Amino acid sequence: MLSRQRADQVVRPSPIFFAILAVTAAAGWLTTVADTGLDRSPRIAVFVFVLGAWTLSVIFHEFAHAFLAWQGGDRTVVQRGYLTLDPRRYTHPVLSFALPVVFILLGGIGLPGGAVLLNRGILSDARASLVALAGPLTNLTIGCGCLAVLGFDVIDSATQPYLGAAVGFFGFLQIAVFVLNMLPIPGFDGYAAIEPTLSPSTQQLMRPVARYGALIAILVIWRVEPVGDAFWTAVTFFTELFGVELDQWRCGYWQFRFWESDIPTACR
Repeated sequence: MLSRQRADQVVRPSPIFFAILAVTAAAGWLTTVADTGLDRSPRIAVFVFVLGAWTLSVIFHEFAHAFLAWQGGDRTVVQRGYLTLDPRRYTHPVLSFALPVVFILLGGIGLPGGAVLLNRGILSDARASLVALAGPLTNLTIGCGCLAVLGFDVIDSATQPYLGAAVGFFGFLQIAVFVLNMLPIPGFDGYAAIEPTLSPSTQQLMRPVARYGALIAILVIWRVEPVGDAFWTAVTFFTELFGVELDQWRCGYWQFRFWESDIPTACR
C-alpha cells in the first residue's frame, strides 16, 4: 500500500531536474575556464549558473515541504508529483520564475517562489509547523554552504573570481530568502509555522492577506529605508559569520548583470 512505501520508493527525481542540475554545473565550470579579462562570456556563464542554482533552490525548498508532509502522513504529495523534484509540479512560470528573477535583477531580493498544496488537515499542529519551516531552513542550509565554501577558501576568489563571485551572490540570495521567508507575515513560511497556534477566527481573518502579504513586504523592504536597513543587517549577520564580505555579493551581482559595463570597485 502507498502508506507503507519507503522514501526510496516515492522519491523519484525527474529527468528535468537532472537536466537543470547539469546545465548549472556546466555553467559553473565555464566560469573557471573562461578568460578572466573583461570579456562578457564568463559573466554570461555566471548569469546561467545563478539562474540554474536559483531554480534548484526553489525545487529543494518545495521538496522539503512536501517530503516532511509525506512523513507526517500526507500521501497527496505523491499523487501530485511533488517528490519527483520536477519544477513543473509546484511552480508557476510567472510567479515562481519570472517575477523572482525580475526582483533579483532590480535589487537582489529573491522572492520565495514555488508552492505546494498540502492536506494540512491530516497533519498535527507540530508537524504542520515543521513542514512550514522546512523550506526556509533548506535555503539557510544552501546559503550557509555557499558562504562556507568561500569563507574557508574551498573556492579561491583570487584565482577563480567569476565562480567565487557567482557562489557568493547566490549564497547571499539564499540567506536573504531565508530571512524574508521567516517573517511572520501571511504569505511567508514564518507565518505558516505559527498559524496552527492561532485561533480559527484569526486564521480566517489572515487568509485574504496571504495573497498580497509577500509582495507588500518586499515593497516595504525596498522602499522604506529603516525596514530595509534592518532586513539587510539580518542578512549580513549570517555572511559575516563566515567572513564573507559584502563586496563579494556586489561583485557577484555585477557579474550576474552581464549587460552592464561599469565595473564596481569590488570587482577591480
